[in-house]
Amino acid sequence: MLLTQLRRKVFLTLQMRKSLNNMADNNFRILVVDDETDLCEILKFNLETEGYHVETANSAEEALEMDIQSFNLLLLDVMMGGMSGFAMAKKLKGSPETQHIPIIFLTAKDTENDTVTGFNLGADDYISKPFSIREVLVRIRAVLRRTTEPADEEAHQLIRYQGLEMNLDKKTVSIDGEEIPFTKTEFEILHLLLDERGRVFSRQELIDRIWPRDVLVLNRTVDVNITRVRKKIGRFAKCIVTRLGFGYYFDA
Repeated sequence: MLLTQLRRKVFLTLQMRKSLNNMADNNFRILVVDDETDLCEILKFNLETEGYHVETANSAEEALEMDIQSFNLLLLDVMMGGMSGFAMAKKLKGSPETQHIPIIFLTAKDTENDTVTGFNLGADDYISKPFSIREVLVRIRAVLRRTTEPADEEAHQLIRYQGLEMNLDKKTVSIDGEEIPFTKTEFEILHLLLDERGRVFSRQELIDRIWPRDVLVLNRTVDVNITRVRKKIGRFAKCIVTRLGFGYYFDA
């Protein structure tokens, strides 16, 4: 079923090539670790189509025999025979030589506890199966942008979409040069959606990424803050789209 669904997404993948080509750099090396051989082949084909260098491994044990330090990103399945993806990630994050390598978990387990476990282990993202190739490409692009672009460049301190601008140093939001007052929570929501535009965030993901863990936050609280952000960004409000049953994303 998963293989059939992914094959149907190949056309969408090719449609995205023009929009993502600027991000795919021939120097980026990605390691796909999954015990589903067909899935590894599909991911390898589509990622290489985008210009990435890709290697695959069908177990954590096989992956650990490779030169992990040479990769810029790992796509890591959680549930594998032998060593699990969580166990492999813990091992990598515990080593000074590999702790800096970003990890995106791929998993059929879509529970809150599993997601929290993944992020607590240092994961940079978490993708639930079945997924579209388009979603994988967008998330890879976002993670590589966060982890590889120089932090001292002025462009990295600003996030822009047309007349909407966020200054990450000054913690300000402006529209057409006019500064708009934002609360800390509103700022963080807009930052996350705008920085990873095109990716759908569930309410629970927003809660986990933005609110302190010792604070009880209801789904309604997320909805209220999204409404406030939309109101403050005026004509760009339509860019924050509700995907019923899934969450919110910034449609650029």
